[in-house]
Amino acid sequence: MKSRSRILGGAAAKRVDNKGVFHIRVVKTLDEFAHRFKFKRMKELNLNSHIGIGIFGASSNFEERYIKDRTKLESFVDHCRGLGLKIVLTQGTYDMVHIGHARYFEVAKKRGDLLIVGVDSDEKVRARKGPERPVVPEIERLEMVTHLRSVDAVVLKGLRDPKWGLIKLIRPDTLVATNTTYTSKQLKELKKYCGEVVVLNPMATTSTSAKIRLLQINTAKKLKLALTPRIMDVIGEVLSGEKEGK
Repeated sequence: MKSRSRILGGAAAKRVDNKGVFHIRVVKTLDEFAHRFKFKRMKELNLNSHIGIGIFGASSNFEERYIKDRTKLESFVDHCRGLGLKIVLTQGTYDMVHIGHARYFEVAKKRGDLLIVGVDSDEKVRARKGPERPVVPEIERLEMVTHLRSVDAVVLKGLRDPKWGLIKLIRPDTLVATNTTYTSKQLKELKKYCGEVVVLNPMATTSTSAKIRLLQINTAKKLKLALTPRIMDVIGEVLSGEKEGK
């Protein structure tokens, strides 16, 4: 007889043989865990396609990791909890993904077994940051995030979604946020929907906004260098024409 054990970094595969001897063997990876229990537990747990080998694998497997439907997301979360997984949630824009994002996800993942990332839609980003943002469209941002090895699943957050809707639906064991995301009052309120709320400082000195500003400055400098000689030529031509006219 085999039974599952809660995964916390590694898992124990339990077995009692026909002589009544109890055996324990450590299952070191989620891939191995999924492979061992996938087929026998599939019907029992009614697992959908999101909880296959793909989501636990090393590849991005975007079509499996991107959960579009909230009903499927709720089912996915229930199934993962049924497997004993501790769920971590974090949210953001992730425009022009950089090293700070990668480090942030890595630290977040260490708080549990499964990291779900909520990514703001283009419409939501424009409403918060202005018409020039995001630089990278939502579908590319979603897929880019799945290429980071710490991320297990991604969800798109819309402008008209209820306040804290994703948090209330998932009710994560751990919610991870930056130190500028919520006020102290909001953090206390959020604890009603989470096992814990972890606030992280920036993981890098760079930021997407800083990168965009630098890009704008460098572009302006290049335009100045390229256009100044031409402008001076045009001014010279105009002045020469005026002299000849006299």
